[in-house]
Amino acid sequence: MSKRKAPRILTVVRKEPLTPHMLRVTFGGIGLHGFPADQEGAHVKVLIPQGDIDPFEFVAQLEAGQRPVMRTYTVRHHRVDENELDIDFVIHGDGGPASNWAQAALPGDYIGLFGPGSKKMTYLDADWFLLAADMTAIPAAAAALEELPKDAVGTAVFEVTSDDDRQEIDAPAGIDIHWLIHDNPDQRSYKQCDFIKGMRWRPGYPSVFVAGEAGVVKELRNHLYQERGIPKEDTYVSAYWKIGLEEDAHQIQKRMAAA
Repeated sequence: MSKRKAPRILTVVRKEPLTPHMLRVTFGGIGLHGFPADQEGAHVKVLIPQGDIDPFEFVAQLEAGQRPVMRTYTVRHHRVDENELDIDFVIHGDGGPASNWAQAALPGDYIGLFGPGSKKMTYLDADWFLLAADMTAIPAAAAALEELPKDAVGTAVFEVTSDDDRQEIDAPAGIDIHWLIHDNPDQRSYKQCDFIKGMRWRPGYPSVFVAGEAGVVKELRNHLYQERGIPKEDTYVSAYWKIGLEEDAHQIQKRMAAA
């Protein structure tokens, strides 16, 4: 941590419940100045302060090599002219550190932030588009949908915790959005897999976005690469989390599998 560039320190401006299980926190402050524009859908690393310390103490801890709780999130919106950035937090029943922080956050509270990293769906010169996401990946998938050409066609399959967790997405009119309900995220669901395996496959070459729980992503990866023969370079396929593992342990598993 001490070798990394210092994080931006962002301040909570406001927060808004989007759905029963999704909370939007809007950040601003001097630390957001110079954040690159047009990064909706890119990932960032959020550093959660521990204990009652001010931002200066927090930065000093980082410089001393102390490791805070760090989680990966998505830039949902960035309004440069207003110096505001939105991050959507899934509200977990298990009370994860980032979820708990977001629920308790008040205007004036702060976080550290590294990034942005890369955007996800970058192959836009496709005949059609296929997106699959659970609630953890909806912010990235929604941002990708909103950047597609207005004449784009395709299918998006989103799995949410309740019917009330559907949200408005400014997607092209030619994208069919399907909402699947799975009320217990702690148990693996293959509803998205079954839907995609059984759907009508459009003619031409697709660009694919798949993200969510590791077991589901693995099943869809095998279907897309082995059964459908989709070139890997035309896809973004990523496990964002794994049932029973915190993010740190899951990231270690991913790095070991990729090595």
